[in-house]
Amino acid sequence: MRIGGLASGIDTETMIKDLMNAERIPLDKLHQDRTKLEWKRDAFRDVNKMLADFDRNLIFNMKLSNTFNTKIISSTQENAVRATGNAGANSGTYRIEVKQLATSAINVGDPSKMNINSEDTLDPSMGPIEFSTYNKDGEKIDHSYEIQSGDKLSNVIKRINDDVDSPVRLTYDENANTVILEATRTGQYNKDGQEIEFEEGSFFTQLGLTQSAESDAQNAEFKYNGAYEVSTQDNHYQLNGVTFQFLNKTEGEATLNVTNDIDHTVDKIKEFVEAYNEIVDKITGSQREQVYRDFPPLTDEQKSDMTEREIELWEEKAKSGMLKGEVALSSGLTSMRSSWYSTVKNDGAFTSLTEIGISTSADYLDGGKLVIDEERLREALADDPESVQKLFSNNAEGEGRGLINRLEDAVEGTISQINQRAGKATSVSLDGYALGKRMEDINSRIENFERRLEQVESRYWKQFSEMERAISMMNQQSNMLMSNFFPAQGQ
Repeated sequence: MRIGGLASGIDTETMIKDLMNAERIPLDKLHQDRTKLEWKRDAFRDVNKMLADFDRNLIFNMKLSNTFNTKIISSTQENAVRATGNAGANSGTYRIEVKQLATSAINVGDPSKMNINSEDTLDPSMGPIEFSTYNKDGEKIDHSYEIQSGDKLSNVIKRINDDVDSPVRLTYDENANTVILEATRTGQYNKDGQEIEFEEGSFFTQLGLTQSAESDAQNAEFKYNGAYEVSTQDNHYQLNGVTFQFLNKTEGEATLNVTNDIDHTVDKIKEFVEAYNEIVDKITGSQREQVYRDFPPLTDEQKSDMTEREIELWEEKAKSGMLKGEVALSSGLTSMRSSWYSTVKNDGAFTSLTEIGISTSADYLDGGKLVIDEERLREALADDPESVQKLFSNNAEGEGRGLINRLEDAVEGTISQINQRAGKATSVSLDGYALGKRMEDINSRIENFERRLEQVESRYWKQFSEMERAISMMNQQSNMLMSNFFPAQGQ
């Protein structure tokens, strides 16, 4: 604790504070410079996040076949046969007559012959539990399960049902005291007999099951386009990229129409263009913002004398034009724009963006935004969706490289330049990017300056203390002289 002015009557503390405020002016400037660099770094990273999201989501989607070749499939008998199509599905009309559905083998036990109480503990000597199934090649596969000490019927059922290699399911209906043994797959795998084989007198016999009681499985049978007869173990079948799903027998033939989902593709392209135009807006706007040089970052002392609204309005002007003239952004935007202009040499019907109804805005103030003629785009997608896809997405090098691939190169190049300038959001060290190195230098200068200010303040206190001591000595001498020349009354 320092107390000044005892001899001189001067408010030393206030005087030194005022002197130090003058000394701190260069330090405040350093803090403002660092704040500007932090604002610039954060503004760069905001652009980079926008570009990264665009690259990771929208550009990625525009390279997928499903974006351009999603199918709509209608059926005249939706309750009997439906279909889905992958990107390579051929458009057209298909006629399907479903004659029978694929079913699973099932064996229902006779409760009157059930010799096992579900609550009793099983005797391990009753095992092993053995049965056989068949694979797709008609080869016999044996299955065996031991009855362990303390097992009840529920434990055995769980052990069989949990075996992923066994295509059967065992169920106990406690209401009817009945066991059901069934295949978990449809279709016929054993052409010469039952799908689930077990010996009479085995564990299954004690559950009331008999081999002869099995209801045979059957394959699905359908006729394709009035001529091609097909038998399949499943209730679905794929042809020409179209997967037909059988739900019931048809009444005669069901007609299915496969067409491209143009609405889906147009929506995806519009979503992409809107996101691209937002990026153009963001970067173009950053280069046109006015710079207010008379609005530097506020110091803490300045903020203490202002309202929150005043601070907000001040900083809005202080941050304006923060990225103006930054080459990483201007050159990146130029690179992105140029990716649309050149032609794409491929074996498709379209080689330029304008041929499918997409062009850049004629208004130079738009900064190269894309404009969609939706009618022409729909016509191109209806005529040749594959050529539209090749124009956009073709992962080749040179003149055959797709427009989206070229844009991706430009976006990733811009992201890389910004990373060099402003670092990544995950960057910890300041010395990994250009702005960080400048901030690190300012931090070092601030630290040195603060040490110097401590020395200056100590010097001021020392000087004022010396002055106080001198004044005190002069006062003492003056008092002595006065007492000598003017002795007190009565002496």
